[in-house]
Amino acid sequence: MPGGVVITGTADTGRIEAPVTIKAYLMCAFAAFGGIFFGYDTGWMGGVLGMPYFIRQYTGLQYPAPGDAPAKTAFHLTARDQSLTTSILSAGTFFGAIIAGDVADFIGRRMTIITGCFVFSVGCILETASTGLAVMVVGRLIAGAGVGFISAIIILYMSEIAPKKVRGALVAGYQFCITIGILLANCVVYATQNRDDTGSYRIPIAVQFLWAIILSTGLFFLPESPRYFVKKGKLEQAAKALCSVRGQPMESEYIQDELAEIMANHEYEMQVIPQTSYIGGWTNCFKGNITKGSSNSRRTTVGILMQMMQQLTGINFIFYFGTVFFQSLGTISNPFLITLITSLVNTCSTPLSFWMIERFGRRSILIYGAMGMIVAQFIVGIVGVTAGAPRNNNAGAVQAMIAFICINIFFFAITWGPSAWVVVGEIFPIPIRSRGVGLSTASNWFWNCIIGVITPYLVGTAPGDANLGAKVFFLWGSLCCISCAFAYFLVPEMKGLSLEQVDRMLEETNPRNSAKWVPHSTFADEMGLTHKGVALNDDGDIEKAQQPIVSEKSPL
Repeated sequence: MPGGVVITGTADTGRIEAPVTIKAYLMCAFAAFGGIFFGYDTGWMGGVLGMPYFIRQYTGLQYPAPGDAPAKTAFHLTARDQSLTTSILSAGTFFGAIIAGDVADFIGRRMTIITGCFVFSVGCILETASTGLAVMVVGRLIAGAGVGFISAIIILYMSEIAPKKVRGALVAGYQFCITIGILLANCVVYATQNRDDTGSYRIPIAVQFLWAIILSTGLFFLPESPRYFVKKGKLEQAAKALCSVRGQPMESEYIQDELAEIMANHEYEMQVIPQTSYIGGWTNCFKGNITKGSSNSRRTTVGILMQMMQQLTGINFIFYFGTVFFQSLGTISNPFLITLITSLVNTCSTPLSFWMIERFGRRSILIYGAMGMIVAQFIVGIVGVTAGAPRNNNAGAVQAMIAFICINIFFFAITWGPSAWVVVGEIFPIPIRSRGVGLSTASNWFWNCIIGVITPYLVGTAPGDANLGAKVFFLWGSLCCISCAFAYFLVPEMKGLSLEQVDRMLEETNPRNSAKWVPHSTFADEMGLTHKGVALNDDGDIEKAQQPIVSEKSPL
């Protein structure tokens, strides 16, 4: 795109983005592969904690003799060790996600994800080499920092390159990859559970290297986000990246229209959110009246609470501690198989969300999904304290509990699982998007960490533990009631809107009426780019055209 070319925008709200291409689908599908990191780690840890060899290796306890019931009951990691090994990764990921926002604004979205793969690999080496708690904890902390980079910036990258008509479905693919990761981990753990050597836990851990190699290598061949280049003032590189993402030539009117809209929106937001110091950049995330839907403070609060509510549905209780919980029910002969089945339900259900999220919208499925989980979880709790209590040794009641746990997973997989990530990727304006997504993802991992820390004590049977057993589902069901109210009062509908149109919608309506809002103008028109345009000089810098531009664009 040589110097002298002038970018002009359009006043037509239907012409601010190029048609969807197969290339856009494939690029987002590959980027979504990063979800496997998140899911695989969730899956292998839950299974490894119940492996006989791992328990002996990390506790020094000998295998219990057949028929020795007290020894079998005592043969497990302490609640403290379960809590530490599970939650420490989330602690590392919390800090990684916060740091990732700044790194992504400095070196780009793509290179930040690649950096995360490298950091993750270092942690994975330590995890694989460990034979005791100390090295395992350090490895999981470092690996967590890498997962924080990946999980935060993958969502940012996908949201910025995905076409608006299918953005929800494509970003939901990230959640699908999380479920695939959980399933793959459980398959590997199921295959190695009975090995009487370090391979029982080292093989599931070492498999993670493959995900890092695939993702980091592939990203070298994908373009950077055009919105990152616009934020950095590199218009020519933004145009080239947009051409690659949309599969259009540089001269395409679609490219000019979309690029002009992105630039105009960025210019508008910079007027509203002036960039000052480094600290000022972070405080911008919390500026404005929280009662105003378009304020930064409101958007940041919604993003942070969205990820908190997703974790407080209790879904990771099942995936982190499912094997241990199923063992405690007393009538299940192979808890590893049940854990594998729950993972399979999660994976097979998630693709339905690709259609639902674009057909019914983000807001609606969050509300109804929470309702479904409330019903399922309270049923599990009621059955668990009555007919399904361990003292009754009622296999039929336990089977009913497992069935409703699977129903609960189904509702999560088609609603809160993908939609929480989609909303976080859509709700922030360009000036604070990377930090906003980073803060929201950090919230996910913070509460993930909290659940990892407290859950062993909530369901543990040692002296001083709460020993809630199935009653813990009353807790998750009650928290889902709060999640339902949160979605109804605070989450707007962003289906079918460009990221720039989301900004305008938040200014003009409230969450309960957001689904009725229709775009009526473009930022390019309001900022004067349809008349004067923006010229690109020989250095690729942006400058306003001095003379009005007479558009010769034909209707598309």
